[in-house]
Amino acid sequence: MTVARSSLVSMAVTPYYHVIGRCVRRAFLCGVDSLSGRSYEHRRNWVVERLAVLSSIYAIEVCAYAVMSNHYHLVIKLNPELADTWSNDEVLDRWCSLYAGSLLVQRYRAGESLGVGELSVVSQFVDLYRKRLADLSWFMRGLNHDIACRANAEDNCTGHFWEGRFKSQALLDEQALISCMAYVDLNPIRAGMSDTPEQSDYTSIQQRIDELEKDTATKTINPESLSNVIPSLLGFTARLDDDQGLPFSLTDYLELVDWSGRAIHPHERGKIADAVPTVLLRLGIAPDHLLRYLSRQEQGFAQVMGKVTTIRNAAHQLSASFLKGIAAANRLFPQFN
Repeated sequence: MTVARSSLVSMAVTPYYHVIGRCVRRAFLCGVDSLSGRSYEHRRNWVVERLAVLSSIYAIEVCAYAVMSNHYHLVIKLNPELADTWSNDEVLDRWCSLYAGSLLVQRYRAGESLGVGELSVVSQFVDLYRKRLADLSWFMRGLNHDIACRANAEDNCTGHFWEGRFKSQALLDEQALISCMAYVDLNPIRAGMSDTPEQSDYTSIQQRIDELEKDTATKTINPESLSNVIPSLLGFTARLDDDQGLPFSLTDYLELVDWSGRAIHPHERGKIADAVPTVLLRLGIAPDHLLRYLSRQEQGFAQVMGKVTTIRNAAHQLSASFLKGIAAANRLFPQFN
């Protein structure tokens, strides 16, 4: 049964969300169609470039992404507090860089003289646009509509390109966030498309590694594997009380992804490496069940993901009698039973 988006996305519950967009009838977004032999690989760059544009305009930050052959994964953070810091003119500039805006807004931005009543209406539009610039549904509309139009034009066809609507899952705590980010970044490895995170094209983990190596001057960036236009990724702070970045260190995260990637390698499926990353011990995540989750063998979560306590708190905040995931949370995060 479908659930109203307003019942799934709530800043009172969490600012972090896992989002999935899938092509209708599993049509090709990217990759090579084995039946026709036609390559759609260039469309991966469309998604990454569009994410770069939208993340520079919206008060929504990209934590992780992976662009696959017929779907994509995102982990995003809503940041309405950032939108509140923008001036009225900045809100209009940002909105009108994507959309035309109302006729009154166009006249205002053109410098025409407006009456008091007209300025009041413009102010109402500013308030509306400010909310939309921090809204997940509008962000996803800006992404999916652009890709669909370009793909349909290229294929010389009309109709739906994406499934009815994108799917979203609330990530309620740092345990859910780091687990889901690793899940997203390891998609190409799990699918057998690459052997290592740094070889996983069109993923945030490859972008982070390339940016890190560029900063340390150890490697020349390969322009074919990393777009010249890339999303601005939310950084790491390693402080749980710092809401300006991801609440764990980049070193911890890279160690976790590297360990997980080796453990779920297609030729070594299910193997648990000897050296378990310390971040798992610190966050109370069960290594064997994390690998089951990363390999899609653990599918006990639905609209939300997190510890037992945060799932129950979210149910209370959303006035829901029950949210699926308690049993899975007990397995994945046993320290918090």
